[in-house]
Amino acid sequence: MFCIYYQQLKRNFPAYVAPWKASPCVFRSSKSELKPNLCSDGVVCAPLQTFTQEETMLKNMVTKFAQERVAPLVQKMDENSKMEDSVIQGLFEQGLMSIELEEEYGGTGASFFSIILVVEELAKVDPAVALLCELQNTLTNKLFTTYGTEEQKRTYLPRVAKDTIGSFCLSEAGSGSDAFSLKTRAEKKGDYYIINGSKMWISLAEHAGVFFVMANTDPSLGYRGITCFIVDRNTEGLHVGKKEDKLGIRASSTCPVTFENVKVPETNILGQVGQGYKYAIGMLNTGRIGIAAQMLGLAQGCFDHTIPYTKERVQFGKSVFDFQGMQHQIAQVATQLEAARLLTYNAARLVEAGRPFIKEASMAKYYAAEVATLTTSKCIEWMGGVGFTKNYPIEKYYRDCKIGTIYEGTSNIQLSTIAKSLAQEY
Repeated sequence: MFCIYYQQLKRNFPAYVAPWKASPCVFRSSKSELKPNLCSDGVVCAPLQTFTQEETMLKNMVTKFAQERVAPLVQKMDENSKMEDSVIQGLFEQGLMSIELEEEYGGTGASFFSIILVVEELAKVDPAVALLCELQNTLTNKLFTTYGTEEQKRTYLPRVAKDTIGSFCLSEAGSGSDAFSLKTRAEKKGDYYIINGSKMWISLAEHAGVFFVMANTDPSLGYRGITCFIVDRNTEGLHVGKKEDKLGIRASSTCPVTFENVKVPETNILGQVGQGYKYAIGMLNTGRIGIAAQMLGLAQGCFDHTIPYTKERVQFGKSVFDFQGMQHQIAQVATQLEAARLLTYNAARLVEAGRPFIKEASMAKYYAAEVATLTTSKCIEWMGGVGFTKNYPIEKYYRDCKIGTIYEGTSNIQLSTIAKSLAQEY
């Protein structure tokens, strides 16, 4: 019965219904204005959606790249659970894997806020591609630039800017939200450490060329023994397992990684011994703003695909959009999208200004994930039977958004972080 209904619908689809490879319209809500020049005697209090000329140019370039190079491959990558090499190569070629890195290392030398804009634009087309870009910029590059020695920077930064993907190994079977109860051990042997243990849910592991491995050098100290090690993929004893068959963001790999007597030189310690837990917390705090941007872009992309359909689809003699009940639902979602955008942009600007941002980052990540969940669910309802099929990307956005409430700190962890900040403020 559904097949007959679908075939009848398909023959009468409005011309605007966009299949996978079509580009959605760019609506006013996603447009921006140039940021005004700063006054000689102070800072202009500009709206959050005003960007510098460089940010605007980068945003426009990424929009074009996403539509031309990513959009035609989204459905294939999702079905095959594999990121196309051409997409990865394109991200490196466009400088999108080294946005904040200094030019001396092969980077773009742009701002942290630029990362957020790029992730948002990529996520409108494919959240899996956006995740690759987000993790490379907010975790891999940030770890090297913040805690790496000059030798480590000279060795690795040109590589991660050119063609090497990094992967952050923290989670284990028994340590998810309780991340610092990890069991992976690093035992000192002269000027080397021997790492043994296993990690789970490791993003980008399939393509990664370098891993940041959190291991405990002295379990008697508890989490204060956790140390971060830089481990190259070809190191003997490092094994990347079979990637998970996931609900969403399927093109982005998630794999177990095991370490069997992995020998790592002492010079490959990132930062100081026993400070790994601090580094993880610091990176995840900024990374949450990146995930907020991913969820925001995902929700906006889904919304942008759906609203034109509601205006073209005619039932009972008028467009679906013209029913007041629909208008109220759409207006509510649009308002929440705007609120999520402002939370995300504000948190990013706080980072750039060197101001406290931990509470705001958690708020942005929590709220953007909730809004993405609501938006994608509503869009399927508004599209009707069409939204329930894999011929159109709406159901993919719905599957992709669920991870936003889980990784880089679950929604409950975000709420706990917000509450702790509030307790200190009052």
